[in-house]
Amino acid sequence: MNILGIVTAILAGLFMGTMGVFSRKTGLDAEVITFFRLFFGAAFLTLLLVVTRRLRLLQVWPTWPVLVNGLMLAGFIIFYIQAMYLTSMAMAIMVLYLAPLVASVYAHFFLGERLNLPSVVLICTALFGFAMMMEFKLDFSSGTNHVLGLGFAALGLCCYSAFILINRTIASRIHVFTRTFYQLLAGALCMVPFFLSDFPEISGTNWLWLVGAGFIPGFLGILCAVIALERLPAATFGTLAYFEPIFVVVLGWAIFGERLNTMQLTGCLFILASGSIKGYLAAQNGRFKNRQVKEAGNGVGDYAERHKSN
Repeated sequence: MNILGIVTAILAGLFMGTMGVFSRKTGLDAEVITFFRLFFGAAFLTLLLVVTRRLRLLQVWPTWPVLVNGLMLAGFIIFYIQAMYLTSMAMAIMVLYLAPLVASVYAHFFLGERLNLPSVVLICTALFGFAMMMEFKLDFSSGTNHVLGLGFAALGLCCYSAFILINRTIASRIHVFTRTFYQLLAGALCMVPFFLSDFPEISGTNWLWLVGAGFIPGFLGILCAVIALERLPAATFGTLAYFEPIFVVVLGWAIFGERLNTMQLTGCLFILASGSIKGYLAAQNGRFKNRQVKEAGNGVGDYAERHKSN
C-alpha cells in the first residue's frame, strides 16, 4: 500500500468518469462504443510499450484469468452505457458503484483483506452520500425503460465486482502492462460479433470522440485502475473509486447543465471526504507497517552482530 496506488486509484476514477460524456456525444450503440474504447485503449498501450522498448511484455501467455477479466471489463462498460441510455446517468452509476462495496465484503471473507472499523464506517459514509445524491428514494414507477436500465446497471455491478477481485488475485504474477493489454484486447474482441454484420456509419466527428474514449477512459483509466489494484486492498480501492461518480456529477453540471440541489451536493461532499480520509489512513498504515518491518530487521541484525562478537 503506497502513495502511487492511492494517486492512480483517484486518477482512474477521474479518467473513467469521462465515459458518459463520450457516450452521449457520439450517440452510438453501446457495443460499438465499448469495442472502440477497449480496442483503441489496447492500441495506445502497444504504442507506449514500443516507445519505451518493452514490447516483449506482450510476448507471453496472459493466462485464462486475465482473458476472463477482459470479458468482465467489456461487460462492465457495455452494461453501464446501456443503463445510461435507459435511465438517468446518476441512477446508473449509483447502482454500478455498489460494486466496490461488494468486492470489499467478498475480499473480507475470502481473500483475507479484513475490514477494520474505520474502513466499514467510511464505506458506509460513502454509500450514505450516494443515498443523499438520490434524495433517499429509488423510483421504480418511471416506466419499463427505467426498470430495464436498473437491470443493466445491476449486471454492470456484477462485472465490475469480478473485475476488481480477479485483478487482486493475479496482481503479483503478471506484469501490469501485460495484463492490461490483454484485458483490453479480450474485451474488445468479444464485442465484435455484436456489430460485425451491421457495422454502423461513423462520422468524422464521432471518430474523434471514439479515439478520445479509447485514450482517456480506455487507456489511461484502465491502466491506472490496474496499477492501483496491484498496490491497494479492495476496500481502499473501492472507497477511492467513488471519485469517479463525483467527477461524473461535475461533468454533467459543466457540460450538460444537470443541476444538483443542496442535499445532493452534500452527498457528494460525504463521498469525497470518505475517499480522502480512507486514502490518508491507508498511506499512514502503510508507513507504520514499513517502519515495523524495518525495526524488526534492525533488531535481528543487532542480535546477530552481538552473537557474533560473543
